[in-house]
Amino acid sequence: MIEKRIQELTEIINKANHDYYVNDNPTITDQEYDRYMEELIRLEKAHPEFKKIDSPTQRVGSEVISSFNKVTHEIPMLSLGDIFNEDEIIEFDERIKKTIKNPKYVAELKIDGLSVSLLYKNGELVRAATRGDGVIGEDITHNAKTIKDIPLRINKPIDIEVRGEIYMSKASFKKLNEGGAGFANPRNAAAGSVRQLDSKVAASRNLSCFIYHLPDPEDYNIYTHFDALNFMHELGFVVNPNNRKINNIKELMNYVDYYTIERSNLPYEIDGIVIKVNDLADQKKLGYTARSPKWAIAYKFPAEEVLTKVKDIICTVGRTGQVTPSAILEPVRVMGSLISKATLHNEDYVLSKDIRIGDIVSIKKAGDVIPEVVKPIIERRDGTEKKFNMVDKCPICGETLFRKEDEAAYYCMNEHCPARVQEKLIHFTSRHAMNIIGFGDRIIEDFYNLGYLKDDGDFYHLYEYKEELKELEGFGEKSIDKLLEKIEKSKNNSLERLLFGLSIRHVGVKTADILARNYKNIDNLMQASFEDLACIKDVGNIIAKSVYEFFKDEKNINLINKLKDAGVNMSYLKEISLEDTLFTGKTFVLTGALDRFTRDEAKARIEQLGGSVSSSVSKKTSVVIAGSEAGSKLMKAKDLGITIWDEETFVNNLSKY
Repeated sequence: MIEKRIQELTEIINKANHDYYVNDNPTITDQEYDRYMEELIRLEKAHPEFKKIDSPTQRVGSEVISSFNKVTHEIPMLSLGDIFNEDEIIEFDERIKKTIKNPKYVAELKIDGLSVSLLYKNGELVRAATRGDGVIGEDITHNAKTIKDIPLRINKPIDIEVRGEIYMSKASFKKLNEGGAGFANPRNAAAGSVRQLDSKVAASRNLSCFIYHLPDPEDYNIYTHFDALNFMHELGFVVNPNNRKINNIKELMNYVDYYTIERSNLPYEIDGIVIKVNDLADQKKLGYTARSPKWAIAYKFPAEEVLTKVKDIICTVGRTGQVTPSAILEPVRVMGSLISKATLHNEDYVLSKDIRIGDIVSIKKAGDVIPEVVKPIIERRDGTEKKFNMVDKCPICGETLFRKEDEAAYYCMNEHCPARVQEKLIHFTSRHAMNIIGFGDRIIEDFYNLGYLKDDGDFYHLYEYKEELKELEGFGEKSIDKLLEKIEKSKNNSLERLLFGLSIRHVGVKTADILARNYKNIDNLMQASFEDLACIKDVGNIIAKSVYEFFKDEKNINLINKLKDAGVNMSYLKEISLEDTLFTGKTFVLTGALDRFTRDEAKARIEQLGGSVSSSVSKKTSVVIAGSEAGSKLMKAKDLGITIWDEETFVNNLSKY
């Protein structure tokens, strides 16, 4: 009787889940559902031998794993190419028509989540895996089982793999963040939830999943993508109901236009439209590039614009003395980030757009990254707005500002301006400069106000204030020793880091490296003429003038001497014999995220050891360096039989020199 009742409850609850999540047609009340679930949990706890493999209690989350196992996808999970405007949609259609006479499409909403592969044996879920680099992902089965959209047992006892997108609804995201989670957007929340070792965490976050791809449709006598979607729905998977068959480019444009407007009303986030050729035979004719199918494309929506109010316009001072107006905004969320400040670039920008304090303005993230004020909404003005007047004196030190004839920016020329000094000090410790870990903006501000830091050389005299530092809140002896240890270690940096850290105008990371390689030590560089500097490839007159004038300034010469006296290295340490290194004459491609380097740092190290770096994989590529989440470049390298280094191998090979 007990076994029969467990089976009965399992079927009742699974049917209720299917009716609710797949058919969007709830057939029992929440109270009934809870009562059935409580009874099932109680019976299974007393009689675990009768628990079914598809028991809905598995979705509560009980499994804790120690690490994520790697999973190799038998059929790679390719990424899609991106397009960004209507002209490119038309170009895609015309490109398809060169091979397919009268193509039909399927348009799908591009769910902003995390790709997943689901594998079923005899109708039962046996494995769920992330996309990873497209070839190797991670096993997340324990968390996938907690997602009610994902069936533990499908409607036919067959072997099948399907692919889709795990996401978090807007409502679930809002509830999660109200609880203090602090995720930037639903996509990050979904990804973070799926990668929890404890399945109870994933279960508590109410994730969802849409299925959109069948890798082996011919195995099931299916010949169009749309039929594959219907087939997967019949098996019990949740397929997005907004998918549409498209007969021509006009219908496609109508679909794109509709969801460009309607997406804000959807219960989940989308970031574009996926367009796929419907006929599977046509897909085969079109084939693949090394990184993506030729028969599908992802149209990305334009950057989202939102309205907010300009509460104030303030001016800030950077390390070069440039004074920049910035809009202080009523906080608003744009593309997943809470924005309360946006740059206004310079006086001309503000005046040309007539941006006023009190204006309602449209803002967006330029490239989905940097907050930017697009324009004021003139019709929303009520007469209380105030026009912007550029300050004529430095907002920090009061020095009269200077504007060069050929520039739009104003500058504070006071070398001792507290804002300039602090920004320079912050820059000196930054990652690409001297990389002195442990100095945040607030610490540098405090040390400056206390008189411990006035210029870059003072970092190497902080040990003289060790006893005073112990009296500061948050500074124990161990933390001070660690800070001093990082400062001491930075003395051994190669010259290019120091040059970048000195805040020489127009000298970025790349230029600093070029100068260090050409002159080998700082004394040679200080003696270089303007003409010599200007002749160096990638330097030119503007940079040459800036560098030449910097090293003719007595205060800068004094700073260099102060750093020398402190024992800071002044030579290019990476100049070695390049005749016989593992990098000499080889072409490298970087893909994925590296933990110990930025792309620029890794590129610089390779070039210093005689190698070159390319952006694409070809037969001429010698080595592909693959970090985490490496994608199509890694797949192509494997196809071509190119040597592949993981980050550890890369680091080990660098250490030999």
